[in-house]
Amino acid sequence: MSEENKENLDATESETIEEIEKASPSEEIESQDTASPRKRFLIIIGIVSLVLLLIVVYLYWRRTEPTIQVETEKKEETVVSVKVAKAEKETIAQENSALGTIQPAEQSTVAASISAQIKQMRLLKNAFVQKGEVLAVLASQDLQAQRSEAQDALEEAGLNLQTLQKVTIPQTGAQTEKDISDAKAALDNARATYERRKVLYDKSGLSLKELEASQLALTNAENSYRLAQQNARINTTAVNPNSRAIAESKIKQAQARLSALDAQARLAEVRAPISGVVTEQFQFEGEFAAQGAKLVTIANIGEVIVKANFADTVVANLQVGDAVTVYLPDAPEERMSGKVTLISRSSDTQNRTVEVWANFGNGRGLLKVNGTVQFVVSSQSTEDAIVIPLSAVTLEAANADEGTVMTVDENSVAHETKVKIGIRQADKVQVLEGLSEGDTIVVEGNYALPDETKVEIAKDEEQKDEEK
Repeated sequence: MSEENKENLDATESETIEEIEKASPSEEIESQDTASPRKRFLIIIGIVSLVLLLIVVYLYWRRTEPTIQVETEKKEETVVSVKVAKAEKETIAQENSALGTIQPAEQSTVAASISAQIKQMRLLKNAFVQKGEVLAVLASQDLQAQRSEAQDALEEAGLNLQTLQKVTIPQTGAQTEKDISDAKAALDNARATYERRKVLYDKSGLSLKELEASQLALTNAENSYRLAQQNARINTTAVNPNSRAIAESKIKQAQARLSALDAQARLAEVRAPISGVVTEQFQFEGEFAAQGAKLVTIANIGEVIVKANFADTVVANLQVGDAVTVYLPDAPEERMSGKVTLISRSSDTQNRTVEVWANFGNGRGLLKVNGTVQFVVSSQSTEDAIVIPLSAVTLEAANADEGTVMTVDENSVAHETKVKIGIRQADKVQVLEGLSEGDTIVVEGNYALPDETKVEIAKDEEQKDEEK
């Protein structure tokens, strides 16, 4: 309020007070009339303030009312765009995943069979070798010398056998026959002499002493004849066969010695026991190889075994023949299929895990020996199961078997539906309770979607292309 207005107001008040004082007869009335202008002024100020406040409230209400109405209208008219799918019946299996280690199906570590210097051996690391191929040649000069000695011993034993068969045994036989013949002649002569003297003695032409001497000579001749016959039988049945057997045994010993040295000499040539790739080379040309020392490791990588460890609770539901899929970290688009070939009968006492094997062909060499892959085994295959995408289910917890899905009715209204799930397989899940075949479910846009919400089914790119 300006100074001029204040002066005018004060002048007006003074004039009003003077007029009242002239018109008022008593002091009491004069006192009341003096205070009235100030009260009226305060009342006017209050009324004006109230009016201004009401005007401000009215203008604010008029301004916000359209916004509230628009928001209410929008809320009533909200339609959420979602993507849907159908609950279908199909075959599903439980999938369990673990990290698998690649091992060759066939592997051999080649070692030196004799202690010798490596005379020849090329660089074999990563080389492919055929079964029987010479990998290394070991020095074997001492073996050659020993073989020469064994060869000489064999020839000597052969000559001894020939001498025995062609000289000693025939000569012994001839001597035995002569001894028998001489003994027979002596016996005949002693018998004839005794008979003559017996006749003379009977005629008293010979003394008893001479007859007894003749009888003794006959007995000795008989004993000599029997001895000669026994010697002949012994030579035929024992001496000659035993001598021959001993000579033949010496030949066999010499042959065995020679064969052993030949085998050792052959061992000087180290050959590949299997066909495959040399994955490790432990020694090189010029080094000394002790007997039993490792030279190379050969692996047949045409077929490999992938080994993975699973919890014993998981293995309880697995069996030989279950389908296995491996995913290669270096080539995510590549996957290889096989079957469980072995489930270990023992478990790791610390980790409570059991080893599971699966065989895979590896013609292209994608599976690297000692490498790792994702090992996924499918078990408990179930047919005619109600299956929906896993993205359609909102679980109560990550490992829970209960959750909710949003189903869409014929009026395009979404409804929250409780479900119980079973087998999980990659991006699919089996529904045990809550859905039927053919039910429409929301697979995208279902997160935090309110119940009874009007929805619009969005078309994917393929549908748009078909309509065009």
